[in-house]
Amino acid sequence: MATPLSPQSGTSPSPLKTIAVVGLGTMGTGITEVLVKAGREVIGIDVSEAQAAQCVTALEASTARAVERGRLTEQERADALARVRTGTDLAAAADADLVIEVAPESYEIKHRIFHELDGIVRPQTILATGTNALSVTRLAADSARPERVLGLHFFNPAPAMRLVEVVSSVLTAPGAVAAVTDLALELGKEPVAVGDRPGFVADGLLFGYLNQAAAMYEARYASREDIDAAMRLGCGLPMGPLALLDLIGVDTARTVLEAMYAESRDRLHAPAPILKQLSEAGLTGRKSGRGFYTYEAPGSAAVVPDALTPAPDGARGAGREVRSVGVAGSGTMASGIAEVFAKAGYAVVLAARSEEKAQAAKARIGKSLARSVDKGRMTAEAAAEVLDRISPAGSYDAFADVDLAVEAIAEDLEVKRQLFQTLDKVCKPGAVLATTTSSLPVVACARATSRPQDVIGMHFFNPAPAMKLVEVVRTVLTADDVHATVREVCTRIRKHPVDCGDRAGFIVNALLFPYLNNAIKMVEEHYASLDDIDAAMRLGGGYPMGPFELLDVVGLDVSLAIEKVLHREFRDPGLAPAPLLEHLVAAGCLGRKTGRGFREYARR
Repeated sequence: MATPLSPQSGTSPSPLKTIAVVGLGTMGTGITEVLVKAGREVIGIDVSEAQAAQCVTALEASTARAVERGRLTEQERADALARVRTGTDLAAAADADLVIEVAPESYEIKHRIFHELDGIVRPQTILATGTNALSVTRLAADSARPERVLGLHFFNPAPAMRLVEVVSSVLTAPGAVAAVTDLALELGKEPVAVGDRPGFVADGLLFGYLNQAAAMYEARYASREDIDAAMRLGCGLPMGPLALLDLIGVDTARTVLEAMYAESRDRLHAPAPILKQLSEAGLTGRKSGRGFYTYEAPGSAAVVPDALTPAPDGARGAGREVRSVGVAGSGTMASGIAEVFAKAGYAVVLAARSEEKAQAAKARIGKSLARSVDKGRMTAEAAAEVLDRISPAGSYDAFADVDLAVEAIAEDLEVKRQLFQTLDKVCKPGAVLATTTSSLPVVACARATSRPQDVIGMHFFNPAPAMKLVEVVRTVLTADDVHATVREVCTRIRKHPVDCGDRAGFIVNALLFPYLNNAIKMVEEHYASLDDIDAAMRLGGGYPMGPFELLDVVGLDVSLAIEKVLHREFRDPGLAPAPLLEHLVAAGCLGRKTGRGFREYARR
C-alpha cells in the first residue's frame, strides 16, 4: 500500500550529507541540482567525460538563471557549485552516505553498477535506484547488503516536479526508508511510499495511457496532432501523449511497458508495435531529433513540419453556408452550446420538449452571461445582444429554416434516434444534422434519417462555453462538405476541432476512461490509496485533477456507462469495468452529485 510520508517525529535532519549521483543525463543532472541547492555535497559520476562536463555546464546555467530571478544570491550560487565534483570513476562514491543510480533502464547496467558499489561504499551506505520499470527487489537480492537497497523515483524535470516515490522491496530496512524519506522532505519534495512493481503509482497509470495513444495513432484512427490536442484541450493535460512519449523517449517507454506487461499480462500494457518500430529505427523522440514528430535538431523541443503534418483546413474543400443554428435540448450542455453559437453571432433556435423548458434554458444562459458581465469579460450591451439572438421554442418544428441542427439531449440511443427521425422531417434539405453524443454510435443516428450523408458528430466538452475542444466524428456515410462545414463552424465559434472516426469513446474518452479504470483497480489491489494516487498524478503527471477527484466530478454512473461501452466495442478484458466501480454505482454512490462517491462530500 502506498503511504504518504511525513518526517520522523523528534528526529534530527537527515544524516545523508554526501550523496553520489551515478548517471548524469537529464535526470541525474536535475537531481544533482536539487541536492546542491539544498546544501548537500554531491559526487556526480558518469562513464562519459563529456556527459559529466555537460552536467556542470547545465548546473552553471541553471544557477545563473536562479540568480537572475532572485532565487539565489551570487554567493549562494558559488557555494552550490563548489559542492559538486564530477568524474568517471565509480570509486569516487566511497565517501557517500547515499548513492542514487539513474543509469539507463537496463538491468544488466544497473546490476553491474550495484555489484561494483558493493566493493566501494561503506556498509551503512544506502543504495537507491531511480528505475521506474525494473525490479528493485531483484537488484536488492543480487546485492551484498539487500537491506540497504531501495528505489528513489524522481520525476522529470527533477527541480520542478514535487513527487518522489520511495520504493521498498520485501528486503528493505525501515531505517533506510526513513532516512531517504526525511531527505526528500528536506529537498521540498512530497515522498510517497510504494511497493515494488513496474511503474509504481504514477508511471503505472501513465504508461498504459501512453501505450493506448500510440496504438490509436498506429491504427490511423486520428492524426498525432489531433490525439495530442484532444488530450490537452479536453482533459487539461500539459502535453499530449505522443509529444510526451517523444520527450520521455520512445525506447524508454517501450522498456517500461515491457516490464509492466511481464508482470500484469494485461494486453493494455503490451507495447504497441509502433514503439518497437520507432525504437529499432533509432527514432526515439526528441533526443534523436525524430520520433512521433520531427524536431529541429536532436535534443530540440521545436517541432518542424514533415510529410505527416496535416494540410491546412483550406485544402479540405468548401463547406455549406451556415447562418442559423438549432440546438435541441434544455440541459446544461444544450444551454452551453446555444450560448457558444449566439456569442459567435449565429441566430439560434433553442428547442425543447416544452416552451417552459426552452424558456428555462434561455434563462440559464442569461445568468451565465450576467456572470461574464460581472467579471468584466463582456459588456451588458454585448450580453443583451447575445441573448436576443436566442429564440426559445417548444417544438422542433422551429428548426424548419436552420442550416445546422445540433442535438444535445439525453445519452440514450433510442431517444436520439427518435429525435433524428423528427429532424429528418422538419429540417430543410441540405441542413447539417449533428449529435453531441460522447459514446454512442453516430451512424445509428444517421441511419434513423433518409439523409445519412448530412449527419455528423460534434462532441462538445462540459462546460461548453469554456472548453475549447470539439471532437468532429465522421461516419462512413458523412459527406465531405458536411465534414468541411462543421470544421469551418468550429473555427468561427473559436473551438479547436479534432477529427476522429465513429467508434466508442472517440479520442478523449477512449484514452481517459481506461486510465481511470486502472486507477480503481490499483485501489482494489490495495497497492495505493485514493489520496496517494491522486497526489501522484497531480504532482508526478501534471494532471489538473487526480483520477478519483475526476471520477467523482464526472459521476460514477456516467463513468461506468462509458466503461461498459468501451468494453463492449473493443472486447478487451482489460477494459472491463472495475468491480469496485460497479459496486459503488449499485449502492447509489455516484460522486459529488449524490454526496458520496470515492469520497464523501458535504451536502449543499
